[in-house]
Amino acid sequence: MSTQTLPLSKIGISSPNFLPCVQFATSIEPGNKKIVFDQKLKSGFWNSAKRVYGSPIGLRKGSGFVGLRCQMSQQVKEHDDGYYMRRAVEIARKAVGYTSPNPMVGCVIVKDGKIVGEGFHPKAGQPHAEVFALRDAGVLAENGTAYVSLEPCNHYGRTPPCTEALIKAKVKKVVVGIVDANPLVASKGVARLQDAGIEVVVGVEEELCKKLNEAFFHKMLTGKPFVTLRYSMAADGRLLDQITDGAMECGGYYSKLLQEYDAVVVSSTLSTNFTSPASKEPGANQPLQVILSKCPSFATQVSPLTDKDTSKLIIFTDKETIPEHEGARKGIETVVLEKMSLSPILEYCKQQGFCSVLMDIRGNLSDFEEILSEGYEHELFQKLVVEILPVFGGTEERTLKSITQRLSLENFTSKVSGDSVLLEGYF
Repeated sequence: MSTQTLPLSKIGISSPNFLPCVQFATSIEPGNKKIVFDQKLKSGFWNSAKRVYGSPIGLRKGSGFVGLRCQMSQQVKEHDDGYYMRRAVEIARKAVGYTSPNPMVGCVIVKDGKIVGEGFHPKAGQPHAEVFALRDAGVLAENGTAYVSLEPCNHYGRTPPCTEALIKAKVKKVVVGIVDANPLVASKGVARLQDAGIEVVVGVEEELCKKLNEAFFHKMLTGKPFVTLRYSMAADGRLLDQITDGAMECGGYYSKLLQEYDAVVVSSTLSTNFTSPASKEPGANQPLQVILSKCPSFATQVSPLTDKDTSKLIIFTDKETIPEHEGARKGIETVVLEKMSLSPILEYCKQQGFCSVLMDIRGNLSDFEEILSEGYEHELFQKLVVEILPVFGGTEERTLKSITQRLSLENFTSKVSGDSVLLEGYF
């Protein structure tokens, strides 16, 4: 097997001589010059007919359409494998929040130094990225190179094997970002392609491709959901029971987090009239709402879910808290535990097929003390997200007593998000 491992390259692929192609169907109505971008997640491929190239300066009058030419000099026409793999990862991200329990996957078909087909896996149960990319490329896929962010599958599930689709299309070479951690796939897809006489390169932009599906890989390797802790703090280190308004709106970091995770764990004390957190991203799949409650009357305070609600709500409580209302309410389930514990919550999420859980530390901190202590002791947490708000001082004092030991974080990063600063790291 031909093996190639490249270091993580910079995401930026711009060049002074390169103008990025427009990635959307673009129409301009004569007169008012209204520009329309079609970004709806209806399928997992970009129809090649939409990649129309024309003069970047002039418009074709009366045609109703305009294309922008991808201009590049002779010196930058040839791209390495990393370039196309980063493009595959970029395409895969278009399905963030839609594919679980499947991973996000992107595929790019290249022939004679040009991209002739692109596709991504839009949703569990629908065709995989390779199928959409091959449909987009058509006959141009023959003798081309397929760049896939995750090893092509070689088994029959809800969809046929992608290896057979690549073989049937007569591609000459397949470049794989990372080998699949799923035992049904792991290395079997690579072996099948090689047996068919196709050259296979593995490990291009491997770390980038792994991070794309970090929750999926964790679930496959450990059998447990990937758990992220999130909390807010002031500039002086105090824990805060708030999130900036912009973070909760469409495009804000918190709204995007909710879209990415299968379940979110929150306290019933978030507010007097409980409002479950929801992503504001267009068409987002809402996470399961896991509510920690030590209030006997809480179940009666939550309104029954309607047909318009896209998420389910489950309340976890302990035996010392006897629910005053045990009748089933639409979309709401109550589980009584011996004591408040993280393990049964994660086991419930696992049985639902979930890969990722976001624990949002807000409200009464006492609701989290037991499960945080358990999580630290048994290493059940994988990631940390902290929002530092632009506030300082005050009388509010909030501390987590369960944090009794120093924990080291890896790959610690920071970035500005609206008026706040986000810190991210891995346990």
